[in-house]
Amino acid sequence: MKKLLVLSLAVVMVVAFTLPASAFESVFGGYWRTRAYSQQSFNGDDNPGSDISRVDTRTRLYYTAILNDNLKFINQFETNVEWGDNVGGDAGADGTGIIRVRASYVDATMGAIRATIGIQPWEQARGFIFSDQVSGIVLSTKFGETLVPFSWTKQSEGNVGVTDFNPKDIDVLSLYPVFNFGESFSLNPFIVFAYSDHGEENSTNPLSTYGANAAFPGAFRNNDGLNVYWIGANADATLGAFNLWATAIYQGGELKTDDNGVDNIDVKAWLAAVGASVPLGPASLHGQFFYASGDDDADDDDFEAFFGIDGRARGWSYYWAEIMGNGRFDSQLSAGSTANPSNLWAANIGATIKPMEKLSLTGDLWYAAHPEDDFTTDEKNLGVEVDLVATYQLVEGMSIDLVGAYLFADDATATDDNGNKEDPWEVGTRLQISF
Repeated sequence: MKKLLVLSLAVVMVVAFTLPASAFESVFGGYWRTRAYSQQSFNGDDNPGSDISRVDTRTRLYYTAILNDNLKFINQFETNVEWGDNVGGDAGADGTGIIRVRASYVDATMGAIRATIGIQPWEQARGFIFSDQVSGIVLSTKFGETLVPFSWTKQSEGNVGVTDFNPKDIDVLSLYPVFNFGESFSLNPFIVFAYSDHGEENSTNPLSTYGANAAFPGAFRNNDGLNVYWIGANADATLGAFNLWATAIYQGGELKTDDNGVDNIDVKAWLAAVGASVPLGPASLHGQFFYASGDDDADDDDFEAFFGIDGRARGWSYYWAEIMGNGRFDSQLSAGSTANPSNLWAANIGATIKPMEKLSLTGDLWYAAHPEDDFTTDEKNLGVEVDLVATYQLVEGMSIDLVGAYLFADDATATDDNGNKEDPWEVGTRLQISF
């Protein structure tokens, strides 16, 4: 990663020194946050092993070189430290090896085609399939008001310490046109295809990088590759004062196995989600519901639990409740929850009110459960969560969040069949700026 950072900086310097000063425009920006929070009893019992109290800081620096109207070179660098760690947050600071390349890509328009090439942000299905940075190419064009993007991304590279490199990769192809019908309705159908020819010799098993591993059958873990697709659509509409959205996904394909004569496993999973918001004077109401299918039998030749594209524990990112769904502090999630939806359904209703110009108050109520019995606890119900957030603008460009959350846990919020014994809770604050 350090080599990649040095290379990126070198490219920026080469461009800067080889072009006249007036030949391109430099744009700088960034994001900074510091969080202090405490998370207690997230394992659902009185064992303090899951208790966390910490302060951390994240810094992101953005640099864009606008070479002309049709060409941009975009870079994002990031540092993360926990106060008191030995990476860069301890006394004396001077951290080494903490700078990450979050993004480095070219954005070029060539006639009717726009291409973004390199390490870049990429999202599929609102994050139900993927939402993170990824290495790849996105080509898009417009037909009237219809935008048609096509992407190839590399989720995993299999040539780490092995021979016969290519079969161990995970490649993803996507087509996701966006149809706009006036200003009040848009439809985004998509098809996403992930492929890996071989996995068992990869230093990081491709299938082990997909989420909800505890629910996967044993033959899935000793796999011989995958051939999986997601087909579905996003819809967004404005009906009067109501803002509505919906996502529907069917997941199919095959998990190829070579484990004691077990046949290949057929993937038959699905996800549906809907949400709405409406302003009511100084307040607004919002809510959502999602259902991600679960697997009802770990020993049959079908796998019915929905999963997204998870590149080595990253990427499949749908944040929802503060405790059960990672939330603003995202260090851990309560026991039994899959965070990213798989064998999970959840319903939410909430409201936001602005008692004064710089202050907003938000309250959310969540209920979540497993459609199928949890493989660890043989229980379904996770519980009811209450989230309260106050956001205040201290000065222009800087805001602070105050967060409190409590989960009235049911027996699926546990690490074993003994059931829940303690209710998880968290309190915290987040100070942030962006520029």
